[in-house]
Amino acid sequence: MSEKRELLLRAKDISIVFGGLRAVSDFDLELYQGELIGLIGPNGAGKTTVFNMLSGIYKPTSGTITFVGRDENLQVVSGKSPAQLNRIGIARTFQNIRLFGHLTAAENIKIALHQTRTVTPIDVLLRTKKFRDDEKIMQEKTELLLSIFHLDSKKNELAHNLPYGEQRKLEICRALASSPKLLLLDEPAAGMNGQETEELMELISFIRKKFNLTVLLIEHDMKLVMGICERLMVLNYGRVIASGLPAEIQSNEEVIKAYLGSGYEDVGGKNEHA
Repeated sequence: MSEKRELLLRAKDISIVFGGLRAVSDFDLELYQGELIGLIGPNGAGKTTVFNMLSGIYKPTSGTITFVGRDENLQVVSGKSPAQLNRIGIARTFQNIRLFGHLTAAENIKIALHQTRTVTPIDVLLRTKKFRDDEKIMQEKTELLLSIFHLDSKKNELAHNLPYGEQRKLEICRALASSPKLLLLDEPAAGMNGQETEELMELISFIRKKFNLTVLLIEHDMKLVMGICERLMVLNYGRVIASGLPAEIQSNEEVIKAYLGSGYEDVGGKNEHA
C-alpha cells in the first residue's frame, strides 16, 4: 500500500448481534484510496454481514463507520440507508444477482444513472434542451459502460435472458453507473468458469484504474483473490483472524487450518477448498 494514499473508509470496532447471536465482533477496517482488498473466510464467517453494514443494509449494534464522501470530508455514515450511501459514493453488488430481469441491459444501467441527473420535473415534462442534453449524456455513459464490459451487443436484451456470467458483469456495470468512490463486490466470480474468472480478474483491475476506484471484494476463488488483491483480511466466526499481504496469508497456519485447508498450494497451484 502506498503511503501517499488517503484514507477513504474506516470501520472501528463494528459489531452486530442478531437475537443474541454475535455475527460480527469488533471488526476494524481501513481502506485507502485506490486499494484493492480481499475479504475471505469460510462460509458463515460474517463476510456478507460486514458488507451489509458497510453498505447500509444493516446498522451496526456498536462501533462506527466513517467515509470520505463526494465532498471530501470524513463523515460518520453508520446508520445511513443504502440509498444515502450510494449518493455519497458507495456502491455494491450482491452474492445473489439482483438485476431487473424484465428490463434490458441498457435500462438496468440507466436506472442507476438517474440519481446523477440534474433535470427537474418541468424539464422532463417540456422536453427542454437541458433534458435532451441530459438524455444524451446518459445514453453515452450507458454505451461506454456496456462497451467496457463487452456487453454492447447485448444492450437491448432482457437481463434475465443473458448468460449467467454476463449477468454478473452487468451487475458490476450497473454499480459503476453511480460513479462510486468505493465498490463492494460480493463474490463476483461465483458461478463463473475458469475463462470467465480470468477475464473478470483483468476487468476488475482495469476498472479500478480507469475509474480511480477503491475495491473491497469477497471471493472464494483463491486464484482471483491472490492474483489481484494487494492485501487480504480473513474472517472466521465473525472475527478477523489474519490480515496482510497475500503471500503472508497463504502461509498463515491459522488461516490454513480455518479456511484454506492442508491441501492448499500457492497461487499457481490448486485450492482444494474453493
